[in-house]
Amino acid sequence: MSTPAPALVFDLDGTLVDTRHDLAAALNSVMREEGLSAVEIETLGHLFGVGARPMIAKALWANGIPDPDPAEIERLYLRFIAFYTADIAGLSRPFPGIHEALETARKDGWRLAVCTNKSEPIARQLLDHLKMLDLFDSLVGGDTFARPKPDAAPVLGAVERAGARLAGSVMIGDSKTDIDAARAAGIPVVAVTFGYTAVPVRELSPDAVIDHFEELHPALAGLPGLR
Repeated sequence: MSTPAPALVFDLDGTLVDTRHDLAAALNSVMREEGLSAVEIETLGHLFGVGARPMIAKALWANGIPDPDPAEIERLYLRFIAFYTADIAGLSRPFPGIHEALETARKDGWRLAVCTNKSEPIARQLLDHLKMLDLFDSLVGGDTFARPKPDAAPVLGAVERAGARLAGSVMIGDSKTDIDAARAAGIPVVAVTFGYTAVPVRELSPDAVIDHFEELHPALAGLPGLR
C-alpha cells in the first residue's frame, strides 16, 4: 500500500477568496433594514476574518450603540446570514494566482483541503458558486468539529478527510488564528500578506510569507523537512 500524500490546507476568507465586499454588503443591508447608517468597508479591517458577530457589533458601535444586548446581536446575525447567503458570491473573487497554484500542487502530488471558521454549509455554498468546490479533497468549517481554529481539531480533520498524511502537510492562512491552528496541529504554516489580519503576518513568525500565490511553491520548497 502506498503512503498517503501530504496536504495543503487553505484558510478561506482572506486566503483563497477575497470576500470583503459581499460581507460588507450583507452587513450594510442589515444596518439599512434597522434604519441605521451603513459602514465603510475600510473601517472593518481585520474583522472580515473574525466573523459576522464582531462586524455587527462594530457597525452598531459606529451607529452610537456601543454595548448591544447579546440577544440583539444574534437577531441581527440571523438577518446577516439571510442577506449574505442570498448573494454569496456576487462580488467575492479568488485571489490572483490561486487556480494556477492549486493546479501545480495537484500535479506535484499534494492533496488539497480547506479549513475555515466559516460554517461548513456556507463555505461549501461559496466555493460551489465560485466553481472551486471540486478543486479540494476536503472542506472543514468552523462548525464541523466541537471547536474551531485555532484548535488543532479542524486542521487535523481537514487533513484526514482529504485522505492525506499529517507529516509533510502545510497550512496556508492569513491570520494569527491560522498560524496558531497550524502550530497546534504540529505542521508548518505559510502566511499570505493580502488577507485580513490585525497584525502584519510577518510579525507572527510563520514559517514562510508570500505576497502572491505565484510565490507559494518556491516557499513550500524552502520549508525544511517536507515531502
